[in-house]
Amino acid sequence: MSHVRPFDQENISGFLHEPATDSRGGIALTHGAGANCNSRLLIAVAELFCVQNWTVLRYDLPFRRNRPSGPPWPRSAALDQAGVCEAAAQLRALTRGPIVAAGHSYGGRQTTMIAAKQPDFCDAIMALSYPLHPPNKPDQLRTVHFPELQVPVLFVQGSTDPFGTEAEMQEAIKAIPSQTRLVIIERGSHDLKNGKIEAGKASEIVKQLEELLPRRD
Repeated sequence: MSHVRPFDQENISGFLHEPATDSRGGIALTHGAGANCNSRLLIAVAELFCVQNWTVLRYDLPFRRNRPSGPPWPRSAALDQAGVCEAAAQLRALTRGPIVAAGHSYGGRQTTMIAAKQPDFCDAIMALSYPLHPPNKPDQLRTVHFPELQVPVLFVQGSTDPFGTEAEMQEAIKAIPSQTRLVIIERGSHDLKNGKIEAGKASEIVKQLEELLPRRD
């Protein structure tokens, strides 16, 4: 059986999901603007990958450590991006294999933004419910950094997500020069059904992410 234990370091806190057998790599997984690392979606995703023998660090972004409730301030972005890098670095020290930086909504956006500037901190990205634009404002795209992304990215998007439709996501990710994959969760909104994803689709998410990772001898 997998094991979950609290994780509390100077700059990173959350929970570490450790598989029962040898780890295939690490996933540093964080939350959106209105949540924390205890959201049902993050717990479900962490358990999904841990069962597949991935070590998962489910952690709070710095803005949430400093502010127990409410959304992040605009000035929080730089600190949160530094937190993404720190979580990946701490996880790399705990497990062998590739490191995936993953986040839901705001957390995924900040992860892609820091990866565009510092591509070496992780081996791949998984962006859950990427907030492509504010609801009902499709002209306000959050993609200016996409052409700078050099690491592989897996996007997992709900088919009814008001922050970005399947067609909008397909068009937007054409600007990313690295490898990308897009998995659509049918009838899923921005919360991706709180992680209640069908077994077949869950297996597809794991498979698509692992295919994006660089092969290691």
